[in-house]
Amino acid sequence: MNDFVTAKLPPVDLPATPSFRRGKNIIAVASGKGGVGKTWFSITLSHALAKEGKRVLLFDGDLGLANVDVQLGLMPKRDLNDVIRGRLSLDKVIQPFEEGGFDIVAGRSGQASLSSLPSQRLMFLRDQLLEVAEKYDVVVIDLGAGVDRTVRMMSASATRTLLITTDEPTSLTDAYAFIKLGNAAGMSKHISIVSNMAQSALEGEKTYRTLLKACENFLRLSPPLAGIVRLDPRVKDTIRHQTPILVRSPNTDAAEDVTKIARAMMYQLADTQRLTGGF
Repeated sequence: MNDFVTAKLPPVDLPATPSFRRGKNIIAVASGKGGVGKTWFSITLSHALAKEGKRVLLFDGDLGLANVDVQLGLMPKRDLNDVIRGRLSLDKVIQPFEEGGFDIVAGRSGQASLSSLPSQRLMFLRDQLLEVAEKYDVVVIDLGAGVDRTVRMMSASATRTLLITTDEPTSLTDAYAFIKLGNAAGMSKHISIVSNMAQSALEGEKTYRTLLKACENFLRLSPPLAGIVRLDPRVKDTIRHQTPILVRSPNTDAAEDVTKIARAMMYQLADTQRLTGGF
């Protein structure tokens, strides 16, 4: 447990939430470290929401290591780099993914443009995303791994941030770091935990309890569990074939688990939007 306390964290440069515009229908998917299935989860969550009849946009915010298009087997002609460089507005780079019934904004792998953007430009991009989000029921942002400035700013714009973790100590430590920074920036109440690649529901619950105990002991926080996704060999198979699991293997454990989380998110978003209508 000491690993959680001694983790070296970058400085927090986000203002408190009141000065931040937060979308009413945006779900950010984050992870403290890479390799925990974040992008696969973002794609599957978007697909599951679309299958429930929602208009969904998947925004690949993992600039530098963007791979939503790779996992879907797409070769987009336009991507987020065109927006960052001022060539196109965000709505002009949206492309339909017909097989899944949702739209995507592809990123550009190998570009560090977003992580190095000045805050003013980054906020302008965030504002464009909030404007585009009004045309959808749900926007899912696949954030970059880690806790840098860009990740925190995009997360701060979301109604709910789903933090993906596994039972690996480094994954738990980095997830704790994300929550700690989110707490310092006034965002902790919007973070929920997804325990991914769990050997069983019981093991997934154990992983969550480990992180929860650290948060309660050292941060006085109790982030809720959004759900558990069981380890499923067909996940790698679908990624290898660049086909969504809800197309290739829709009745598998992992597919069913993400669908359950998607339905829970629908209820949460509906509660958020009840005063303003929609959804």
